[in-house]
Amino acid sequence: MGLFNKKDNKNKCCCSADYNSEKMEQAEATKATPGIKVLGSGCAKCNALEAAAKEALAELNMDTCIDHVTDYAQIAAYGVMSTPALVVDGKVVSVGKILKKNEIIAILNKSGNK
Repeated sequence: MGLFNKKDNKNKCCCSADYNSEKMEQAEATKATPGIKVLGSGCAKCNALEAAAKEALAELNMDTCIDHVTDYAQIAAYGVMSTPALVVDGKVVSVGKILKKNEIIAILNKSGNK
């Protein structure tokens, strides 16, 4: 009977996505790049965080680009389990909430990005 046959899951993660070592290495490499990233699937909350980050950068007269990361392998490389998340220069600074513009400005000033 086929009920108890085990499947080959060596390239599968817990969400059943097909991630190989090459994809994970690419995700680790992009994690080390400087800049500001919003991690999330592209939902309304993620888009709101991205908009607030753009407003904060505009107020600080910074021309830094914001990357919106939607690839789950790259999000997992940061150790993020709840989105949206904000990453500044490779360091996760906020997880699971929408920051206001003033909160992002304070984070950027504290991290020395101004």
